[in-house]
Amino acid sequence: MARASTGPADGGTTRTREQWSGQTAFILAAVGSAIGLGNIWRFPGVAFDNGGGAFMIPYLVALLTAGIPILFLDYALGHRYRGSSPLTFRRIARWAEGLGWFQVGICFVIALYYTAVIAWAASYFVFSFDLGWGDDPTAFFTTDYLQVGDPGFSLDFVPGVLIPLVLVWVVTIAILAAGVAKGIERANVVFIPLLVATFTVLVVRALFLDGAADGLNALFTPDWGALGDPGVWIAAYGQIFFSLSIAFGIMITYASFRPRRANLTSPGLVVAFSNSSFEILAGIGVFATLGFLAAQEGVAVGDLEGLTGVGLSFMTFPAVISEMPGGQLFGALFFGTLVLAGLTSLLSILQVVSSGFQEKFGWSPRAAATGIGSVSAVVSIVLLGTTTGLIFLDTADNWANNIGIVGSAVAMTILLVWVLRKGPELRYHLNAVSTFRLGSWWYVCVGVLAPVVLGYMLIDRIVDLVQNGYGGYPTWYLLTVGWGAIAFMVVFAAVMSATRWRSDPDALEPWPPYPPASDTRAVKEAQR
Repeated sequence: MARASTGPADGGTTRTREQWSGQTAFILAAVGSAIGLGNIWRFPGVAFDNGGGAFMIPYLVALLTAGIPILFLDYALGHRYRGSSPLTFRRIARWAEGLGWFQVGICFVIALYYTAVIAWAASYFVFSFDLGWGDDPTAFFTTDYLQVGDPGFSLDFVPGVLIPLVLVWVVTIAILAAGVAKGIERANVVFIPLLVATFTVLVVRALFLDGAADGLNALFTPDWGALGDPGVWIAAYGQIFFSLSIAFGIMITYASFRPRRANLTSPGLVVAFSNSSFEILAGIGVFATLGFLAAQEGVAVGDLEGLTGVGLSFMTFPAVISEMPGGQLFGALFFGTLVLAGLTSLLSILQVVSSGFQEKFGWSPRAAATGIGSVSAVVSIVLLGTTTGLIFLDTADNWANNIGIVGSAVAMTILLVWVLRKGPELRYHLNAVSTFRLGSWWYVCVGVLAPVVLGYMLIDRIVDLVQNGYGGYPTWYLLTVGWGAIAFMVVFAAVMSATRWRSDPDALEPWPPYPPASDTRAVKEAQR
């Protein structure tokens, strides 16, 4: 059973605060959040397009200099200030609360369309058994299954999408309503081992397909000249940043459920390297499979269409499954892993929203999950369960990730390190409770390198979107859905920050004290 702690000294308000039952439970939950759909359908394509095997060098550099340092920053914030993102930033500075609610807004928007992808994967899991997508998977997905219409807003619901979408929301709300320990923790204890075992079987099967070696050669053959391209390094930082679930409230919230005396940095290393290991495993499985498809069609792997994202999962892979021996089982394994990976990430995304409202208004986990989940489900069904769902997903995902999350990270690192000067305190906290101690290099990574690289990514993306638009969609649609999503996050943050707390959010005594009044030497020791 999970332990609970009460009172201001541990960040409680008028109700008890849940905790993970142990370090393993926390690691599984954090790994479950990090390992999501992007690991399977984004990393292989990004690596292939950015130098193949040579991409591993900037990828590893990005992991060590940005991914892990910002992950530690999230852990330190949530664990020291004992709250979800809004409560954490409020306790740091009253006027900083808005950044926390902005992160909650990001999670809300992402959850709306993330559930749709899980619903599609669930449908395709069923389709796998009789190859229900027929001879033309691309046409089936866009025309027969999603019935994609023109950009806009429609109330033409698609029954094949609507039913699994409702089921995904029911399952998600039920798990969240059970709480952190009885809901999310128990789900991850089952889902994560099952996900890893299932995907490992899938990869082993893919390696024995005809043409698998050609696919692996295409992925891992290094293009050393790519290392001189700044765009390749930016792509590496972007992949690490998006895949670790950092800088938009998830790891802050998850770390807040750890006991006061809990190791943070060592589990963080386990989470980070587990995520990267799964990405590499996904790359092997995906490109071994693509090698088979290329051999069947008599083309090079690079000439195949749909090597990333929705196209890879719901157009290219069904074509592979239809041609390979034992394709039905392979398809069930693949789409089953998409469902599991999506659910573990979705739970973490919605827990950020749920925890924020629980702490602001004193709601129970069940009340927050039911209320917020119901509203989210209705909005998600209206926007994603119709003929315009795919276009909405594509647009909202681009703005939420490239503008929302990156902007949040830039604001967070600059605010904490340069404006509020919280770097020494947060580093002291990590060193005081952890076995792997951080040196001054952490300041450089979090306070200089991260905001510079991510700031460049943010500005470059904004300029590109303003000048060139996105996806060939009408300007009015991009303003409404894309920039409208960012506007919603900002307005939501302002409104929620102005709303009164149910109980005193400042009733907290951060532990360990900084600096210790009776032992300033301890500070110096912790910061070595």
